[in-house]
Formats: sequence, structure tokens, C-alpha cells
Amino acid sequence: MKILLLGKDGQVGRALQPVLAAAGELIACGRAEADLEQVGELPRLVAGHRPDVIVNAAAYTAVDQAETDADRARLVNTEAVALLAAAAHRSGAWLVHYSTDYVFDGTKPSPYTEADAPAPLSVYGATKSAGDHAITQSGCRHLIFRLSWVYAPRSNNFARVMLRLARERTSINVVGDQIGAPTSAALVAAITATAIARAVGQPGGDALSGLYHLAPGGAVSRSDYAKFLIGEAHQQGARLQLSAAGVRPIASSDYPTPAARPLNSRLDTAKLCSSFALVLPPWQDEARRWVAETVAEGAY
Repeated sequence: MKILLLGKDGQVGRALQPVLAAAGELIACGRAEADLEQVGELPRLVAGHRPDVIVNAAAYTAVDQAETDADRARLVNTEAVALLAAAAHRSGAWLVHYSTDYVFDGTKPSPYTEADAPAPLSVYGATKSAGDHAITQSGCRHLIFRLSWVYAPRSNNFARVMLRLARERTSINVVGDQIGAPTSAALVAAITATAIARAVGQPGGDALSGLYHLAPGGAVSRSDYAKFLIGEAHQQGARLQLSAAGVRPIASSDYPTPAARPLNSRLDTAKLCSSFALVLPPWQDEARRWVAETVAEGAY
């Protein structure tokens, strides 16, 4: 199996490299080799490598910046994705792509399913939703994984910011009305490898083509997530000024951002679990492991 990975240097891309390399011949591309802003090059890239699977882990992810940089966000998250999907369809390749909980407005009182209609609150969410739609309409065989609250080692993400602030301050305000499931890039990579193995080139595998929600079990508010991370870091011997008790929950309205975030980011993963015979771990498992590895690095 030949696999073409785009976005190798991002949170998910770095986690994907070892598991995809174990699955077949991996061609891993960063921005220097495959720039999604240079959309005209993408069909030629696919035609030149003729992969069995294209894994697109590249995206425009600057959520707030996208509000004033909409054309660039649309180019990367929608137009480039549409061209990749068309190229995959022409060549017969599968396309694996990653979406986001930000395609929803967060007003549903229960977890979102794949059947729920997108209603994005932000430019970022709208461009990602349009990219999803372009794939599903292209006719290519695909696996779209919607993710929430992704984090990984050595990346700029919410979890890492919380530990940095805990080292510098004795109290912090964190929004307490946004609910979701923190999702490690390592879990995303493992599920991706399993899904590819069960779908690509396997009898009946084409029936697995579709959109799936991917998140660990359970859910938590951002403020309680911060408390969990800080409490775990203290147990691991981190040198922090802030204790979990110093995290003060606030409303999203008290912390305005250029791009609105959904209050409910919970994703129903029943379809993923039943389709691929999976049991997803609780979010705390990977978060606890991430804290231990991060503290062991010595930065905290």
C-alpha cells in the first residue's frame, strides 16, 4: 500500500508518520513538498505519486485569524480539499481527511451525530464544513474524521498553554461553559491506521467510506480540563505556582474572541465504534499520559 501524507509537521501529522510507515510505503510531505495554498500543484502531486491512500492532515487552523483572513482559510480548507478529492476520485485512491467540531453551533443539548446539519459560527468552521461537503460530493472513497480539542506533545495547544500559565501565575480564568472531549493526536493516529487497514483493499471495505466522529469517551468543560491537567502535573512533580483550586470558571461571554466557539462540542462516536469494532478510552487516559510525558521533558 502506498500512502501519501500531507501536513506531516502538524499535531496529527507527526503522530501519523510512524503508524502509517508501518502500514505501507509512506510519502510524507510538509509544506515545502505540498503547499495547500498552491492548489494547482495538488492534482499533479497525486498523479505523480499514484498513492492508494491520501491522508490530508494539513489545514488552516488559526481559528481567530481566519475571521480576517477568510480567503486564505477558504483556499486551504475548501478549495484545496475539493481538488484533492477530485484527484483521488480520478486515480481511485482513498482520501482520509480531518474535520472539526467547529462545524456545529454548539446549541444541541446532546452529543452531535454525523447526521446533524452543520451550522458553523466562524469562518474556520464554515471553510472546514465546505471542505467536508466537497469530499462527500466528489465521488471518491473517503474517511472523514471529525475531531474535537486536539492536543499533542511539543505543539501549541490548550493543554500546553494551561501548564505554561500554571507555571507563571497563581490564578487564571478559564471558560467553564464550553464542553467537549480532549482528543490526543496519538489516539487519532491509531484509529486512522485501524480504519485504513479495515477499509482499503479489503472485501466490503468500500462500504466503510463515509464521515465519522472521532473522540475519546466522556466530556469535560475547559475549566475542569485545566484543573485536571494542573492536578496531574503536580502529582508528576511539576514546578507550578498554580493549583487546580486557582482555576476560576468564567462564561464564554466574559472571554470574547474574534471567532465564536461552540458551547457543546460533544461528538457521538457510536457510528465509528460499530463500523470498526472499536472501544474508545476515556479522555482522561491519554491526557494523563500526555501530562506525564510533558513534565518528564523538564519544561514544567
